[in-house]
Amino acid sequence: MLKVFGSFVLFLQNMVSRTERLRVIWRRFMEESILIGVDSIFIVGIVSAFIGAVTCIQIAYNLTNPLIPKSTIGYMVREMTILELAPTITSIVLAGKVGSSIAGGLGTMRITEQISALEVMGINATSYLVLPRILASIFMFPLLVILAMALSILGGYLAGTLSGVMAATDYIEGIRTDFIPYNIFFALIKAVVFAFLVSGISAYKGFYTEGGALEVGAASTSAVTNSIIAILLADYALAAILL
Repeated sequence: MLKVFGSFVLFLQNMVSRTERLRVIWRRFMEESILIGVDSIFIVGIVSAFIGAVTCIQIAYNLTNPLIPKSTIGYMVREMTILELAPTITSIVLAGKVGSSIAGGLGTMRITEQISALEVMGINATSYLVLPRILASIFMFPLLVILAMALSILGGYLAGTLSGVMAATDYIEGIRTDFIPYNIFFALIKAVVFAFLVSGISAYKGFYTEGGALEVGAASTSAVTNSIIAILLADYALAAILL
């Protein structure tokens, strides 16, 4: 475990020790931002909207006490979405989509000796291939989490009002009740940390792939598994430290 962690730290150190020109990094950053962020909007939107809708319906199902106001449903949907569901579930979904893509892409480049060719030409392969992916993930994950928050709350609103569980005014009153702006900041911190973990772990697994096509698939699976575990551990640690 310590050997792997040390190797990962050296991998990150090599990535930033001799970087490529800023113009090259910027161009690669924009390319990766499209692949990581823009191409993930659809899946993030679908997952977030249905999570908000299901959360609203399930909370309404359990709140049977007539003394509890209906606005509590909107309040609970908002708090669950901002603090946990939007940043964590979105990052787990992206770990499966983005993490496997990063690991598979770098793994394929490794076994086809494209990375070796870059190194022979004097290019720092980790800086050229990995740094833009990590920067793009750190930039795009918070934006996708903000989108997930909005769509999840909207999904809860549509599910609650269209199903007749509650009135629209009650839901809106609930999401306005006792709002704490720090929760948004906390969710974005989680998104940045999760982005670094997903992109860094996936890039490490893919970059050091050995063997053939079978090993590339194994590296992608390992990257997703380790990223999800890291997300859950970091989720607990951040909640314990920052809340």
